[in-house]
Amino acid sequence: MDGTSIAERRRLRRKLTFWRVAALVVVAAALFFAWRAILPSERDTRRDHVAQVTISGVIQDDRELLERLDRIARSSSAKALVVSISSPGGTTYGGERLYKALRQVADRKPVVSDVRTLAASAGYIVALAGDRIFAGETSITGSIGVLMQYPQAGELLEKIGVTVGEEKSSPLKAEPSPFHPASEEAKAMIRATIMDSYDWFVALVAERRGLPRETVLPIADGRIVTGRQALGLQLIDELGGDGEIRAYLDTRGVGTALPVVEWKTPSRGSVIPLLGSVMRLAGWASGEESLDPAAILREIRSRNLFLDGLLSVWQVGRD
Repeated sequence: MDGTSIAERRRLRRKLTFWRVAALVVVAAALFFAWRAILPSERDTRRDHVAQVTISGVIQDDRELLERLDRIARSSSAKALVVSISSPGGTTYGGERLYKALRQVADRKPVVSDVRTLAASAGYIVALAGDRIFAGETSITGSIGVLMQYPQAGELLEKIGVTVGEEKSSPLKAEPSPFHPASEEAKAMIRATIMDSYDWFVALVAERRGLPRETVLPIADGRIVTGRQALGLQLIDELGGDGEIRAYLDTRGVGTALPVVEWKTPSRGSVIPLLGSVMRLAGWASGEESLDPAAILREIRSRNLFLDGLLSVWQVGRD
C-alpha cells in the first residue's frame, strides 16, 4: 500500500471518529432536553409549590407512579398534592397500592382528589385516599364492586377440532379455565374470592366517608353516579374544580399564590427512536443489535394487553 492510500485511510478514520463524537453529543443533548421536558424543572420543584399528578386510563400496579408519589411525600417544597383522576378503574390491587401510597403522602401534607371526567371502581378507590374529594357536576364516579372475567373458548376449539387435555393435582387447580365451564365448586371459590375483595372495598368506603356499612351497601351495587348524585350520597365532599380546590387548600395553610407543578410520567418514547437512529448512523449498532423502535413498542404493548387479578373497573355492558 502506497503512502497516498495510507494517508487517505487515516483521513477517513479521523472523519469517522469526528462524526461518532458528534453523534454522541447529539444523543446526550437529546436525552438531556427530553428529560427536562418530561420532568418538572429543578427550579420548579425547589421552590414551594402545589404538586399535581394525573392518574388516567386503566389502573395497574405502577411502580414508577408509586416512586413518584414517594418523592412528592419526601419533598419539602411540595406543600400539598392534587390528584387528578380520569380512570374507569383497573385491578383492585393496583387501586389498593395507589390508595396506600397516597395516604402516606397525606401523613405529611394535604392531599386532594379531583374527580375529572371519570373516576369509577378502582378510580374511586384512589379518590378515597384524598383528604377531600372534589368532582364536577357531571363527572362519573362510584361503581363500587369487584369482578373476575374469564373467556370460554371450549366450544370454539371443539368446532375447529382442537381438544385440550389436562391432569391436575386437585379439582380447583387452574380454575377458572378457558377450556371448560367452571364447576359449581369452582364457581363457589371464585365467588368467595370476589366477595372478600368486595367486603374490603365496602369497608374502605365506610371508613373514609364516615358512613355506616349499612348505608354504603345499598349504593355498593356497581352503579355509577354523577358528581351531583355522589354529593347527595356522601361519596364526595364538594362540587367544583381548580378554584374550589385552591380555596380548600388555603384553609389548610397552603396559600393560593403557590404555583401548581405537575409531576409527570417520565416518557422515553421520543428518545428511543432518536437514540436508535443516531447509533445506527454512528455505526455503533447494526442488524439485530440496533435499537428497533417498532420492536420496542410491540414489547411495551404486549405487556399491557391483559389485566391480571381481580378487577374493579367500570365498563359499558355488552350483549
